[in-house]
Order: sequence, then structure tokens, then C-alpha cells
Amino acid sequence: MAGAAPRAAIRASRGRFAVVAGRFNEPISTRLVEGALTAFRSHGLGESSVEVHWVPGSFELPLAAHALARTGRYAGVVCVGVVIRGETPHWEYVAGAAAHGIGRAALDTGLPISFGVITALTEEQAWARAGGAVGNRGEEAARATLEMAGWLRGVRAGGARPGGAGERVSRSRGARRRARKG
Repeated sequence: MAGAAPRAAIRASRGRFAVVAGRFNEPISTRLVEGALTAFRSHGLGESSVEVHWVPGSFELPLAAHALARTGRYAGVVCVGVVIRGETPHWEYVAGAAAHGIGRAALDTGLPISFGVITALTEEQAWARAGGAVGNRGEEAARATLEMAGWLRGVRAGGARPGGAGERVSRSRGARRRARKG
């Protein structure tokens, strides 16, 4: 079932972020970029903290995200684009390569890189996911990047535990005592 992504509490964000957008289906991609920028603004990040980079299409997103991540200038990268099914299986290859490549870029660099690429059967479905009835995948991807940046910051500082993005899990005195003995 389609719908907006679930929301988690996100702590105040630090650092710079990048948004990489595919120009193919640019009017829809522009709405995704706007959604991402809205999410960053709502978490206290101004224009000087977020850079937007445009690439030809969704196939090029992984390379751009990987290159930006390797600069060390960003706390996270948001990838947005639009792939709409056509008459041939080409769209499947583009969507699959984008998804795999973006995930690989995140794993290779250790930086949160989110997948805000719409893969739709029709243009109407794409618009619905770019600020329409089903939400804005750009905004959701930015929120995921912010959440993961906070979570990773907590892990790297030695403070993150299971339970949420960088949130400490409160244990009872008895549970702490059992954990020390175990």
C-alpha cells in the first residue's frame, strides 16, 4: 500500500548535506528537491548547509553520491530522481542500477546516502509521490538521511544503542545489573 514513510524523532542536525537530483523528468524531480530542502529547513539547516547538485538522470545518481561522499564535506547525501515505466524494460535496469548503486555508495563510504528515487508505472503515480496524495519521497529521503546521520554520530561516539536514531535506550536498574553480570 502506498503512503508516506513513518516519521521518527530527529535530533537537531549538524554538518553539511548534499542533494543530488536526476534531471530526467525534471519537473517532478524539482518537486522532490523542494521536499528535501523543506525537510532540511524544518530541522534547522539553512541554505548554506545544503548543496543541490544536478546530474543527467537516476542512473548517474550513485556515482555522484559516491563522489560527494568521498570529499568528506558532508554528513549525508540525499539522492532524488524519477524513473517511469515505459514500453521497454529499460526502466527496470535504470531503477535497479540506481537502487543498487546508491546502497553500495553508502556502504563503501560509511556515509548516510538515501534513496529518494520514485519508481512509478505512470506519470500520475510519480506526481502523487512528489508532493501529492502519497507524500514527497524527497522529503522522506532527507529525513532518513538526517536520522541516519544522527544515529551514526551516536554510534561513532559510543553512545547509540538499539531503539532509534542515536537515541539511548533506558534500562531498569535490574536490567543494567544483569547486563554487567552476564
